[in-house]
Amino acid sequence: MKILITGGGTGGHLAIAKSIKEELNKRGFEPIFVGSEFGQDRLWFENDDGFGQKYFLQTQGVVNKKGFEKFAALWQILQTSKKVREILAQNRVDAVFSVGGYAAAPASIAAIRTKTPLYIHEQNAITGRLNKLLSPFAKRVFSSFTPPYDPYPVAERFFATRRLREKLRTILFLGGSQGAKQINDIAIALAPHLQKRNIAIIHQTGKKDFHRVQEAYESMGIEAEVFDFRTDLPTFFAQADLAIARAGASSLWELSANALPTIFVPYPYAANNHQYFNAKFLVEKEAALLFTNIQETLELLDTIDLMSMSQKLLHIAKPNGAKRIVNTILADLT
Repeated sequence: MKILITGGGTGGHLAIAKSIKEELNKRGFEPIFVGSEFGQDRLWFENDDGFGQKYFLQTQGVVNKKGFEKFAALWQILQTSKKVREILAQNRVDAVFSVGGYAAAPASIAAIRTKTPLYIHEQNAITGRLNKLLSPFAKRVFSSFTPPYDPYPVAERFFATRRLREKLRTILFLGGSQGAKQINDIAIALAPHLQKRNIAIIHQTGKKDFHRVQEAYESMGIEAEVFDFRTDLPTFFAQADLAIARAGASSLWELSANALPTIFVPYPYAANNHQYFNAKFLVEKEAALLFTNIQETLELLDTIDLMSMSQKLLHIAKPNGAKRIVNTILADLT
């Protein structure tokens, strides 16, 4: 049985692709990957031997382009989809699994044109434009934010270190793989107050802002565990009692899987403001908070009910997301 995984551009999309690939590998399948020459696709998967075949195509995003550039990008997607139809035929593909992003467009369109079963994973609380367009043609759309609330494909290591939090001893500032200057500025502003409260600081800054943030802590005489990017995040999640973080889907569900209470600072320029709505999903369940300003955050640190939030997260985030998705696809195909 051959399954083609498509999509990418950003780490959030590619993390889903990787988790599904790994679950298929456990069952003896080597899926095919179709992504883009642009974005992070090649960086993630060029040397990944878990795929039977990998194709990186000349596909670009459409959303932020105007006029002729938008038309050219659309034309390129349509032309590239013809190439993917050949890939589907040559490899006798039984199903296409899309993780979204512009890189998913050619293979998803090719699946529809060839009547190959199409499965879509929508990461966010607000459906992306491509997924909204293609969803009516999909055999199944998986989402953790809408019924039936499919478990998000989170790596098992985030569940393995989960624990209930009771007292605030350590806080984690997390801006995602690229870092976030806004969160770095919040951390620097809060740091003297955290020091007075004997609250330890762990801070992922992103590469661009690492030296500025490190120097800021040093100038204030504050000890903090500062790093630009690490792959062993579950270790730091396990140490933390509270996080202040962006609300990208992967980060949100990884934090939830770890039962780590979080004050979310949504990226304001995310498409359709989807990070705000991602965070709102947990806030409405009293399992997370939204950042407003420094003063209110300081007040929250004295009143936050970490135990209640942790307990709610235990019930919201469910393990085996990738396993359940693969189970559904394989059951449909057999």
